[in-house]
Amino acid sequence: MSIDVQEFKNALSNWASGVTVVTTHADGQPVGITASSLTSVSLDPPQILICVSRKLFTNQAIAQSGVFAVNILGTRHLDWGMRFAGMVPELEDRFAGIETHTAATGSPILPDVMAWLDCKLSHSFDGGDHTIFVGEVLAAGAGNESEPLLYFKRNWRLLAEHPVQLPAQATAGSR
Repeated sequence: MSIDVQEFKNALSNWASGVTVVTTHADGQPVGITASSLTSVSLDPPQILICVSRKLFTNQAIAQSGVFAVNILGTRHLDWGMRFAGMVPELEDRFAGIETHTAATGSPILPDVMAWLDCKLSHSFDGGDHTIFVGEVLAAGAGNESEPLLYFKRNWRLLAEHPVQLPAQATAGSR
């Protein structure tokens, strides 16, 4: 299955070192955590790399299911970022009240996010306390959100309340 390279580029252009939610499934149930380690690996085939702590159940779920999705959050998704980071301890089901959809792999995709990438696991590597997962992007989409939810020094709200305007295009020599 091939993906439109321009669609892949459009989805990745929405991610600016911001907050992502990595989702998969285990035993028919959705699983998800926040992550900020998303990197594009190649365009042909379109692949991305994520790092997930070995301590997390999501790590095992990705390894066993062989699939994952990456949901890139916008500033209006602060509550989802905190929810999937485990910062709402009274919440037992992180997906409660969220109507997800699926694409090629069956991994949950959050609605109205800045962008999403649906991946089939192609490689995994030992990264010490993390596993480095490389996924082939089978489907992607970009929404209408224009400002990424950023995370810096454990401060979510400041950046969500005072969003950073990113340049439309990076150029050589930009600082």
